[in-house]
Amino acid sequence: MSTNDAKKKKKPTAPAKTKKGPGKNAIAALKEVLQQQKEEEEKLRREEEEEEKRLEELERQKEEKERLEQEKKEQKRLKEREKREKLKAEGKLLTPKQKADRARAQLLLDTFKAQSEALQAQRNIELSEKSNETNESTENNADIIKKVENIKIENGEQTNVEEESNLRAAVVCVLGHVDTGKTKILDKLRRTNVQDGEAGGITQQIGATNVPLHAIKEQTKVVNGYTSRKFLVPGLLIIDTPGHESFSNLRNRGSSLCDIAILVVDIMHGLEPQTIESINILKTKKTPFIVALNKIDRLYDWQTNPRKDVRDILTSQHINTQNEFKTRSQSVILQFAEQGLNAALFYENPDPKSYVSLVPTSAITGEGMGNLLDLIVENCQTHLYKRLIFNSELQATVLEVKAITGLGTTIDTILVNGYLREGDTIVVAGTDGPVVTQIRSLLMPQPLKELRVKNAYVEYKEIKAAQGVKIAAKDLEKAIAGLNIYVAHKAEEIDNLKDVVARELKSALSTIKLQDRGVYVQASTLGSLEALLDFLRTSNIPYSNIRIGPVVKKDVMKASIMLEHSPIYATILAFDVKIEKDAQELADTLNVKIFQADIIYHLFDKFTAYQDDLKKKNRDQYKSVAVFPCKLKILPQFIFNSRDPIVMGVIVEAGIVKEGTPICVPTKEFVDLGIVTSIESNHKAVESARKGQEICIKIEPLPSEAPKMYGRHFDEKDILVSKITRQSIDVCKDYFRDDLLKTDWQLMVELKKLFEIL
Repeated sequence: MSTNDAKKKKKPTAPAKTKKGPGKNAIAALKEVLQQQKEEEEKLRREEEEEEKRLEELERQKEEKERLEQEKKEQKRLKEREKREKLKAEGKLLTPKQKADRARAQLLLDTFKAQSEALQAQRNIELSEKSNETNESTENNADIIKKVENIKIENGEQTNVEEESNLRAAVVCVLGHVDTGKTKILDKLRRTNVQDGEAGGITQQIGATNVPLHAIKEQTKVVNGYTSRKFLVPGLLIIDTPGHESFSNLRNRGSSLCDIAILVVDIMHGLEPQTIESINILKTKKTPFIVALNKIDRLYDWQTNPRKDVRDILTSQHINTQNEFKTRSQSVILQFAEQGLNAALFYENPDPKSYVSLVPTSAITGEGMGNLLDLIVENCQTHLYKRLIFNSELQATVLEVKAITGLGTTIDTILVNGYLREGDTIVVAGTDGPVVTQIRSLLMPQPLKELRVKNAYVEYKEIKAAQGVKIAAKDLEKAIAGLNIYVAHKAEEIDNLKDVVARELKSALSTIKLQDRGVYVQASTLGSLEALLDFLRTSNIPYSNIRIGPVVKKDVMKASIMLEHSPIYATILAFDVKIEKDAQELADTLNVKIFQADIIYHLFDKFTAYQDDLKKKNRDQYKSVAVFPCKLKILPQFIFNSRDPIVMGVIVEAGIVKEGTPICVPTKEFVDLGIVTSIESNHKAVESARKGQEICIKIEPLPSEAPKMYGRHFDEKDILVSKITRQSIDVCKDYFRDDLLKTDWQLMVELKKLFEIL
């Protein structure tokens, strides 16, 4: 029986070994999840279809808009052509030279007519034959003049071509964010390495490079269709502008000089802060620009081939690389659209006049450089040819003032239009008024060398624009960079030009707002001064005085005035300028600090380190004088000791109470209770307490005062406040400003009125 019972007991356990599957609830839940997934997929599919339809509609609208714009432009072009043909048929379409010839001919004709009328008046008694002869001679003269005019008009096209070919070199700016590869692009064109010679690898000044026609031809050989290109420009003058945010003024001056700009954009990062700032400058100046979409060599699995057209290089890449390029370039185009600009890759550009062209480049490998130069030349010879027609009127700007061994002090100049000749009397802005001097020699770097870099210079008797020129002359030590150069052809013009230069400098400096208390700022050029001031303004460092030029004794004397008011500002920040020996000695005697650096950030770091160190010393020195504002309410249930010392519980109603704070009672004729010697919060000692905290304080009487007693001299109805003075307010302002909140300063103002402090 026991065996059978055991078997019977084992039987029910058998089904538990094999499970038949999930239960009904699990199946229902699974079905529900699958249904939800299906609905989600359906929803996503519908959204994708809607998005595709929306994009197709936008594309259609865009194409329609472009078509209408194209039609309008075509109609306008046809009207202009008809108008031109009509004027040509009527003989009214004249070049400036033809107009001048016609004016001279008309003047000659009028003279002959006047002479003939005078002769007729004098000889009216003479025979009619003589009178007829006079008239005939006048008519003959007029006929001759008309024939000359007709010949000029017939040769109009030839004259026009001559004018077009009389182009000056285009001034090209290179702008962009720091580290996008601006200077590297120029280095690739020059096959040099300028950037290694720049302070901190950042372009601190605007450098100028002459790129002659043969170099352009050599670089553009790789471009498809090179053989059909006709070159009219004699070369390019490329200006490399600083890209870091602190050099916005230099960048602004650079872009105001140029005819066309290259905006360098890192394809990996897109539009960065200074890129957007550069775009806004170019928009303001209405300067056309081409985008160098740089660092294409950073694309994954990029295959380099600098001896080909960049279009061919792109099509030869792996499909993944092409897709990455397409994605990143489309992202940049979208970012340009956000800035209100149409942009397209240069080989897909539907209208170069209304679309910004993007040229893929690599400053490291040199890919796309030929296409970039080719596009610049094409723009110069089409849209910009009128602007680039040479003008003999002088247009030149001082870039930099430099001392060169063997030459003395020289000025680097961008000559945009006109001529400069050896022996010319020039007028430039100076630190002590306009500088009038004679050009001793005109020097130019060898082609493809930069004006900033020390090279063997070539001397010229005369230089025609546009070029980067180094001028050697006397008395240029005090010349200021960033303003125009004027040439006085006559002695009587000098005073007038001096007034013009003085007004220009005054106008530039009048926009700078100085403060009563602040540091003394000096820089080598107007642009770098403005850049430094801009940086100080954003860093909340006030400046009370400015000057362009080296630090001399009078600068130290002016800076020493701050010793009376704010010793921390008895400081000279000297950016890229030298310090005279006697000025340094005087500064050491008067305790004026001079900080000198070639990079703005180094100068800023030196000053802030000094500022922090001085602040720390002053905080330790004036810690006992500083009184923070506070308002305390007595908690009557927590009076632990009513007299000498007073120990009681309070709640901080406003401000901040700290150890060493003198306490008084305004409602009891400002009776002094003593000084807070200790503070406890939750049975723990603390140094200070803020609004809302309940604390226990110990107030000890001043040695010169009789101890005060709770219940006799004050009670729970009275509000206790910190006793502030004029001196304590000034100390808080100068050394403890950051320790106080806005509400603390509001309480300080309230207590100031309560104590009637002026």
